[in-house]
Amino acid sequence: MLQYVVFVECRSEEEYKTRESFCILFCVNCLHKRMNQEHTIKKLPNEERPYEKCERFGPGVLTDTELLAVILRSGKKGRNVLEVSRELLFGDAVNEKGILALYEWDAKTVQKVDGIGKVKAVQVVCIAELARRLSKAAAALNLSFSSPKTIAKYYMEDMRHLKQEHMKLLMLDTKTRLIGESLISKGTVNATLVSPRELFIEALQKNAVSIILLHNHPSGEPTPSREDLLVTKRIKEAGSLIGIELLDHIIIGNNCYLSFAEKKLL
Repeated sequence: MLQYVVFVECRSEEEYKTRESFCILFCVNCLHKRMNQEHTIKKLPNEERPYEKCERFGPGVLTDTELLAVILRSGKKGRNVLEVSRELLFGDAVNEKGILALYEWDAKTVQKVDGIGKVKAVQVVCIAELARRLSKAAAALNLSFSSPKTIAKYYMEDMRHLKQEHMKLLMLDTKTRLIGESLISKGTVNATLVSPRELFIEALQKNAVSIILLHNHPSGEPTPSREDLLVTKRIKEAGSLIGIELLDHIIIGNNCYLSFAEKKLL
């Protein structure tokens, strides 16, 4: 039987089947539907599906994209969840940092990716917060306010991703236990902006015996600036006058830190 290649727009499946008996049919609607089906996870071989890989080999074998795909669960019409996850982690629409950008995203930024709506955006930012809390909880197990290393580790995930400098005041009791913490400066640390008077009023209200200063460098490099040195000197001198000792000033970098006490800069 002679057959023809015909491009049509069928009104129903029955019409398509009838015409298919005498011609090679390319229906616009059906083609679009079939092309979309090719983008579903179910069309992938079992060994390439994130869920199946995780069940068989464990989550450690999954790529960052696959891990995120498991969390997001589904994509959108024409884009499977792996494609959406890949763009979220590596696409120009959001970032060039890959998985590290999780800490910087807000829900509105995440929704710039095609296939991410409000619900999935909330899921993504909650993943970042959960990761931050897991890291902090693990660091808390060995936290000692007599150890600059454990202090830096405890506050690392909270502070190393901040885009501005934040200075915290940690207030301690007679047994060097934390009795309070406060954000005393946001923006560039400046000797004219960080007031020893206000800082020690808060410390006195908490009945603190000693204090530790803690701030981040958005550049990731913890080397103290001239202003850092000046602020530290002023606060140490003021503390000596009223009987509240400055034990340390710790600068948080990108997975690194500098302790004034360890470097003998106090």
